[in-house]
Amino acid sequence: MNGRIYLDFNATTPPAPEVAAAMRPYLTEDFGNPSSTHWAGIGARDAVEAARSKVAALLCCDATEIVFTSGGTESNNQVLKGTFYACCRDKARPHIITSRIEHPSILEPCRFLEGLGADVTYLPVDRFGRVDPSDVKDALQDETVLVSVMHANNETGVIQPITEIAQLARDRGVLCHTDAAQTVGKIPVDVESLGVDLLTIASHKLYGPKGVGALFVREGVELTSLLHGAGHEAGRRAGTENVASIVGLGTACEVARRWLETTDTLFLRDYFWQKLRAIFSDLVVLNGHLDERLPNTLNVSFRGLFGSNILAKLPAVAASTGSACHAGVRCLSPVLEAMGVEESIGLGAIRFSLGHTTTEQELDWVSRELERIISESDRVVGKGKASSGATKPVTH
Repeated sequence: MNGRIYLDFNATTPPAPEVAAAMRPYLTEDFGNPSSTHWAGIGARDAVEAARSKVAALLCCDATEIVFTSGGTESNNQVLKGTFYACCRDKARPHIITSRIEHPSILEPCRFLEGLGADVTYLPVDRFGRVDPSDVKDALQDETVLVSVMHANNETGVIQPITEIAQLARDRGVLCHTDAAQTVGKIPVDVESLGVDLLTIASHKLYGPKGVGALFVREGVELTSLLHGAGHEAGRRAGTENVASIVGLGTACEVARRWLETTDTLFLRDYFWQKLRAIFSDLVVLNGHLDERLPNTLNVSFRGLFGSNILAKLPAVAASTGSACHAGVRCLSPVLEAMGVEESIGLGAIRFSLGHTTTEQELDWVSRELERIISESDRVVGKGKASSGATKPVTH
């Protein structure tokens, strides 16, 4: 097959054609400031509010509960820091519960808040990568102000039992947040069914533009703002709105509502897994839960090999590993390490994340190339041998 094959849709997605078309006018003629009261501003403001309604429709919430941000990282920081600052006057040491497999945009703010006096509990996961709700229940205490557990993991695609976790938090009067950057647009995400108070969206994960996101904030939830200035976003996030990108996000959510009715990526994910199993038998290992997993995500390990070396020999394929390389020493992905995956397996991990443009022909070609590459490779992990090749770390 000629050309390049993109299998890294969990890292980012190409803007859908409808998204690019919807954004274009707001980059040229409809350039007004949404805060202006004249004709140019009114049109821009109407576009922002229409996009807000489209995001809300996808999440099954009220449009007034949607706050536009610069992306998933800002939304997550707003939740963690905003909750901490809002509660620190009433709690001697605000307590936050999260998991060990969260994205750095959760883990790093948590570490930052620990330096300001927060108490943070990092929950373990089982061998499938799932948080046990009973661990959440045991971790709740009088000083707990927030439970934040991702909806689905970016590396393994494993979906967490958020509904049960949110109910436990609600029973104790504690706010519950979920980072849904990887799930919105891939599986139905209904904030009422989940029971969460706060939820993060990243536009570029669902075929929207980069540099924009949203935060669902349930009515009545108090968060201290991170950005102070004029009263944009109903006083919840200062800064002139990025109209073109917000329009793009709204359109992406509108498109996602149609795409959710298809099962193409689920079929292709399982098709690819069965092909790999047929070729490699027990040499290939599935990382994560067999069923409770995103329909587009396949994280597999090749025993005794380095995933980074395999990808280095597949330059036409865009995919990711979860390992990192520091000064020539490879480290197991923190997610796989938290799951208790052996080093000889975990260092051979590759995440293939599929999208709406993925085809059977592409997966057939990748399967054949993997068979060729691996048949020529020596088993090196766990045998003390050095190896070369740059890694492509997993991104959110």
